[in-house]
Amino acid sequence: MAAGLVDEEQEILESYNLETQKTELDDDGKITRTGTVWTASAHIITAIIGSGVLSLAWAVAQLGWVAGIGTLLIFAGITLYTSALLADCYRYPDPVTGKRNYTYMEVVKAHLGGRMHMLCGLVQYVTLSLFAVSYTITTSTSMVAIGKSNCFHKEGHEAKCKFSYNPYMVGFGIAQIFVSQIPNLHKLWWLSILAATMSFGYASIGMGLSLAKIVSGSGERTTLTGREIGEGLNAAAKVWTMFRAIGDIAFASTYTCILIEVQDTLRSSPPENKVMKKANSIAVLTSTTFYLLCGCLGYAAFGNEAPGNLLTGFGFYEPFWLIDMANLFIVIHLIGGYQVASQPVFIAFESWASKRWPKSRFVTREYPLRIGNKDFNFSINCLRLTWRTAYVVTGTVVAMALPFFNDIIALLGAIAYWPLSVYFPIKLHIRQSMVRQGSIKWLLLQLLNLVCLLVAIAAASGAIEGLYKGLKTYKPFKF
Repeated sequence: MAAGLVDEEQEILESYNLETQKTELDDDGKITRTGTVWTASAHIITAIIGSGVLSLAWAVAQLGWVAGIGTLLIFAGITLYTSALLADCYRYPDPVTGKRNYTYMEVVKAHLGGRMHMLCGLVQYVTLSLFAVSYTITTSTSMVAIGKSNCFHKEGHEAKCKFSYNPYMVGFGIAQIFVSQIPNLHKLWWLSILAATMSFGYASIGMGLSLAKIVSGSGERTTLTGREIGEGLNAAAKVWTMFRAIGDIAFASTYTCILIEVQDTLRSSPPENKVMKKANSIAVLTSTTFYLLCGCLGYAAFGNEAPGNLLTGFGFYEPFWLIDMANLFIVIHLIGGYQVASQPVFIAFESWASKRWPKSRFVTREYPLRIGNKDFNFSINCLRLTWRTAYVVTGTVVAMALPFFNDIIALLGAIAYWPLSVYFPIKLHIRQSMVRQGSIKWLLLQLLNLVCLLVAIAAASGAIEGLYKGLKTYKPFKF
């Protein structure tokens, strides 16, 4: 009996390996990539039109019309420029015919050498892990909003509808444990397209509700400089909130931490760097348009007291079904966003483990999923199952301990934007293009680098100050 089971298992594995061998291979012996400009754009949009878009009305309220709109446009321009520089570094040494680098770390190692890639990897993977934490927090916020909306609709506006965020974080974590078993970004194109569609949906609902509030004549007072110093806001608090607002906008603009991993999903012809630049342009133009509409319409609707999360500012009353729909769109979107942010972390660890223990069945063996005669074209790996589950559980616990929406977003923006979106792309471009030290171009690039560093420090300071204030009164893990 046991021998029969072993023979059957061996037959399944041989069949699975035979199908894999039949698959066309790429120029480096790996399975052929099938990504296009549209799938790459969907991955990027899924990553950037996320939870950050909901905080932009609040960010504009802290900065005012002039600085708010200006900051949005400046960050979008910088991101588009530096992402184009980074896209050219995917292959080494030649941008078109050189050797592929599958991760941001490998790009830095190939071009800069030394141990610089270790610093890049540390910042990138910590940032992506914190993105996952942010998405968990945002999902729970949306689920609580749905619960409150339905409660008020059913029980009346005077009902005491109170909900804990933690059960929803746990539920989101359980869902991510299952979704995380999808092996890589190549297999996630359909989820990214669905998530990007959802992001357009809830952003459009937020804009529509804001516009309706403005047209009805109930829009609140706005100013050129945002919230004014006075009762409830002193000069120091104004400065701190402005710093946090800049961090929020930076967070909403950053995606270079996944750029190389997304570029690695593109088919080899036409050249990946050219296709990636088109995808960058489509994604940045689309996201910036939505950011300006959400930020400006939200600010015009709520004025200087705009909420940290745009959708919660409309209350939890009528039209309750529309609020529910918008928040449901957010939840679906963030299921995909979580994966786009986490897959590079998953792959990095699993690649390291397979090189470290190449003969370990626990690390390398794939078990095809087959029920009866039906093959699901899906396999289970023991390392993938245990490690990704532990990752999701850890992120969920951190989210339950630190559920501060705006401050977490500002801190993420500060941590991620300068090193990954500015410093490394500029340094890589200088090395690849052999920009002469002391030349006009070199000086301008260094000036851009310095200004973005100072902005990142300011945003981080504001976020840390906000977290400190929140932690003094917060009781974690309360259900």
